[in-house]
Amino acid sequence: MMVRPSDPQERQFQESNTTKNVSRDGIYFVSQIESYYEGMRLFVAVPHHSPPDPQDREYVGQVARVEKLGEGQWGIAVQFLSGLRSK
Repeated sequence: MMVRPSDPQERQFQESNTTKNVSRDGIYFVSQIESYYEGMRLFVAVPHHSPPDPQDREYVGQVARVEKLGEGQWGIAVQFLSGLRSK
């Protein structure tokens, strides 16, 4: 998956990561980036391939939960709000 903030006012980053849990309503992943917070809006590409694949989809999501896991890692739960487009 690929994640990036949807709000241009946010600190901009792009993170490529592996999901730990996926449902049709959202995803959960572990990150070392501390910038995530509850309510943060994101663009989430699931699955994500480089170069892009026709099955790649990008969704608007909102961070529902941030868990401090220790050792510089954070558990991030994201709820999908809507589908955007094929990548």
